[in-house]
Amino acid sequence: MILTDDIVYLKGVGPSKAKVLATELDIHTCGQLLEYFPFRHIDRSVMTTVASLTEESGYVVLRGTVSNMQTASIGPRRERLTVDFSDATGTLQLVWFQGIKWVREKLKPNVQYLVMGKPTLFNGQWQMSHPELEVSSGERSADSPQQVPPTKFLPVYNTTDRMKQHGLGTRALARLTETLCSCLGNVPETLPDELLSQYHLMGRREALIAIHYPESQQQLEAARTRLKFEELFFLQLDYQYAHASRQLHSAGRVFSAVGDHFNLFYREKIPFPLTGAQKRVIKEIREDMRSGRQMNRLLQGDVGSGKTLVALMCMLLALDNGCQACLMAPTEILATQHYYTFLRMLDGLDIRVELLIGSVRPADKKVIKECIAAGETQIVIGTHALIEDDVQFRDLGFVVIDEQHRFGVEQRARLWGKSAIPPHILVMTATPIPRTLAMTVYGDLDCSVIDELPPGRHPVLTYHRTEPRRPLVFSFLKKQIDAGRQAYFVYPLIHDNPKLDLRDLEDGLEMVQNYFPRPQYQVSMVHGQLRPEEKAFEMDRFKQGKTHIMVATTVIEVGVDVPNATVMVIENAERFGLAQLHQLRGRVGRGADQSYCILMTRDRLSHTSAERIRTMCSTTDGFQIAEADLRLRGPGDMQGLQQSGVLDLKLASIVDDEPLVAATRNYVHDLLAKDPTLSAYPLLQQHIERSKNKMLWGKIS
Repeated sequence: MILTDDIVYLKGVGPSKAKVLATELDIHTCGQLLEYFPFRHIDRSVMTTVASLTEESGYVVLRGTVSNMQTASIGPRRERLTVDFSDATGTLQLVWFQGIKWVREKLKPNVQYLVMGKPTLFNGQWQMSHPELEVSSGERSADSPQQVPPTKFLPVYNTTDRMKQHGLGTRALARLTETLCSCLGNVPETLPDELLSQYHLMGRREALIAIHYPESQQQLEAARTRLKFEELFFLQLDYQYAHASRQLHSAGRVFSAVGDHFNLFYREKIPFPLTGAQKRVIKEIREDMRSGRQMNRLLQGDVGSGKTLVALMCMLLALDNGCQACLMAPTEILATQHYYTFLRMLDGLDIRVELLIGSVRPADKKVIKECIAAGETQIVIGTHALIEDDVQFRDLGFVVIDEQHRFGVEQRARLWGKSAIPPHILVMTATPIPRTLAMTVYGDLDCSVIDELPPGRHPVLTYHRTEPRRPLVFSFLKKQIDAGRQAYFVYPLIHDNPKLDLRDLEDGLEMVQNYFPRPQYQVSMVHGQLRPEEKAFEMDRFKQGKTHIMVATTVIEVGVDVPNATVMVIENAERFGLAQLHQLRGRVGRGADQSYCILMTRDRLSHTSAERIRTMCSTTDGFQIAEADLRLRGPGDMQGLQQSGVLDLKLASIVDDEPLVAATRNYVHDLLAKDPTLSAYPLLQQHIERSKNKMLWGKIS
């Protein structure tokens, strides 16, 4: 058989099982089955005895005989089969709730079996539910429970309940992959011969067989390395080829002028001296804008590092060259925050700035859209409202997308298409991206990093506190508020959820008001279920200092800038990820006064939660936090990567396989430098052609 053959024709499958494989695992061909890799292997040569079992025992292999089969009714049409399994050291009970008839017919006394599974202790008796069974070597018979390939390594696959109900458990999948491996025909090679030779990689056919049925641990590792390399190689090729093609073919506007808008702002309006990092980034962006190529740049910077100022100054360069600019933010709060920040910074300059968000009155929205289309509005700040079909720009030349991971691919693409000539794109994120992740996922973006904070900013001091110390926390808060400062309380939930042992905002509001009674203290409340005008009202009260405490959910994670707020209390902090905790902490420390973040948790924490809390208390460096977040959560859970689909890796891990990430990146870089069109590599050209229909991040952001 070959990889493109329909799975229905593989011996042991048939139409019924083929349908289950298609719906449950999206497996339609033999190649897709071979690329459904086992998540582990059982070394059947390593035996455990019943007497040596402990509560820490994981998946084990036992050898022994069966006896004393008993069936008991446990409800309407439900039965339980128990079988005693014994070796020389003791006995454990095997239990089945399904497939009982088949098990009774196949199990024979006085036959040595291998039993595989995870034992549990129940009423002082060791049990194993629905174990995997096979006749021990040398005792196989025609009616053995399950025929398995003659290798000491047994593959274990992830399966679903529906698969098991249709006879497609992990052992059944093992039989299918063994059948396929035994009749597998030619497998086309995907990697260049010189690459295989340079890195001493296994051939593809050999690797696909060995990943399921290795002859040794060394062969298994070699197969995994080969297939990981392949995944990372093509990931890098897609992005770097797209980047190189854009550099060659994607014409952009030439912004050569540095005019009155930029110069006047630089001389008279900058609120504080630019840091060296800000100057460097502006220079990088300006070089892009006058190069004649369309800019596609990612701007990273920690909370409070001055990304917004950099974005505004680059937008002024677009205005100096006769174009409009826009900024798209994911929430109305953030868009409104940017709008008032821009108005304050541009006060006195002849620049028209408009805010276009969903809550703007229809009559006002109509006027704003007419001014944008006529070119009277030079800078537009908005949310998803910017990508509505009736929003037309006269000449859009520069686009800033803030917190881009919150926008879908199609949304970003629609904004990109608002101009006949593609505008220059600046993507901003306050969630620092680990180096390994950036060089893997953002291969098509040029990256700039603001790695300095403006002078005068104090690092936020972060402390971990549990419930018994709450009175001390509240006493500290009272001192801060009495000194004229303000504070936030952030909760994971709005309403009480009986299934979750968490504090909720409604309960928290009552508790805060009890500790900080009116009229001496005023409290605001903001959450996602409030109407936009209600949220805006409460936010304005807090910004103006009319309320002392803001009780909120994570709706304030981005876009809230109140320099007078110096304390952030995060309730049930163990429920938040590191990136979110870091973003929330970034709401304080925005003024000249020392600020504090207090992480309130339950007394007992899981290992992962405790590690997150320790990380937050030990550093305010967003890049260190991002690295820790990547280690703890993995790339699939990092913000924005799940929806992009770019890290749909089956074997490789950008965390654990950083040397392979670097090797593939460097090889692809050298390859494209030597042969930009891949003319000497027809297989790679075919891959690029197949990939052209995929929407890459760089094409839309």
